[in-house]
Amino acid sequence: MTFRVRRVTTTRAGGVSTAPFATFNLGDHVGDDPAAVAANRRRLATATGLGEDGIVWMNQVHSAHVEVVDRGGETVDATDGLVTTAPSLGLAVVTADCVPVLIADARAGVVAAVHAGRVGAAAGIVARAVETMVDAGARVEDVSVLLGPAVSGSNYEVPAQMAAEVDAALPGSRTTTRQGTPGLDLRAGIARQLHTLGVGAIEVDPRCTVEDRTLFSHRRDAPTGRLASLIWLEPVP
Repeated sequence: MTFRVRRVTTTRAGGVSTAPFATFNLGDHVGDDPAAVAANRRRLATATGLGEDGIVWMNQVHSAHVEVVDRGGETVDATDGLVTTAPSLGLAVVTADCVPVLIADARAGVVAAVHAGRVGAAAGIVARAVETMVDAGARVEDVSVLLGPAVSGSNYEVPAQMAAEVDAALPGSRTTTRQGTPGLDLRAGIARQLHTLGVGAIEVDPRCTVEDRTLFSHRRDAPTGRLASLIWLEPVP
């Protein structure tokens, strides 16, 4: 079977949530009205054509844990990565500054969605997802990756010791903010890690969640909502 890889990232617009979660909040753990979140998730399921039973969500915990799934309509507990070989099954990651990582091998028919925050990225969640994909039949040389909208290095200030510790685990992530203070660019570190693993096709969404007010940002607006980034395999007739 031949597949087309579909990747989607939402914005704040188009939902029913009220402030401070206005309007298309897709996170069910941020204090928003559960009915509003459920309505927003239904809208997403309809807009993508996947249906509510065609999407898998995660209860993300900033870990390096990856789960292989084969059916939708459920939320997987205590994980930050999902892998599937099932066609038309959307894997969802929710973020509001962390990096959504959408990985695919269209030839082998394997995809992954990863939540890569500072802790998980440093712990190796992205590398673990690629390893799990290879176990499922993917070939590293055929893998393509999208690093979605996230806080940029110029806006992600951290203590100098933290920057050094993360960079030791994820080389290339340490940077300097626009104020000249220590910072982290997780997408730069993840991209370097992927290159080291042999992945060559890496695309980076240039949007910074802190700067772009069409996106949710925990650092800018907490409490606030969450974006969703999805990936799935669309069978090609």
